[in-house]
Amino acid sequence: MYQETRTLSNTFVANVFTWMFAALGLTALTAYLFGTSESLFQLLYTVDVKGHVAMSGLGWIVTLAPFIIVLIMSFGTNKLNARQTVSLFVLYSVLMGMSLSSIFLIYTGTSIVKTFIITAGMFGIMAIMGYTTKADLTKLGSILMMALFGMIIAILVNMFTQSARFEYIISIVGVIIFTGLTAYDVQKIKEIGQVGIDNDEVMAKVTVFAALNLYLDFLNLFLYLLRFFGKRD
Repeated sequence: MYQETRTLSNTFVANVFTWMFAALGLTALTAYLFGTSESLFQLLYTVDVKGHVAMSGLGWIVTLAPFIIVLIMSFGTNKLNARQTVSLFVLYSVLMGMSLSSIFLIYTGTSIVKTFIITAGMFGIMAIMGYTTKADLTKLGSILMMALFGMIIAILVNMFTQSARFEYIISIVGVIIFTGLTAYDVQKIKEIGQVGIDNDEVMAKVTVFAALNLYLDFLNLFLYLLRFFGKRD
């Protein structure tokens, strides 16, 4: 019985990571294509004669659409079937890649790759810790979620104050939060796998949602680390 439960858990975790890596790969490829192709980049951004960059109408749609998709997925969980959930996740990954293409305008390609490798290393270590630890990370997860909401408020405030020092502090907090959330989310995913879900349709949806959580952990960790390791063009 124990061996069967462990096998089910390992299979579920493997499926979640497969979806997460596939989504990250799609995002990275899209970001690279739009960030390095002038014709594609100009669909999202306009550059005036003085060299000032501004988002186009499509650029604003691409920036805002991922938030709408997350809301649809979150509040429409029971109404969406597995195929619709997967389709939204794939669309979300592509849109995020288009939105993140601007990092190629700000940072050097070498520093972006370097930061990605650092992120992968940190994410991997915390994922292993979350999967292997016997400590209950529930309380840690609750604290980190509260800290995340606090950080979001701080980001909104800093949009008006434009404090470089405050932004630096926010970046440090962001790295800590998403590093911790990685371990917490992996442990939670492992526990879901141990319980098991008999309904294949529900299991497919849960797998995608779990992959989305890890995807966001990785992506946010990467973006905050990029502020420290990214070299400006």
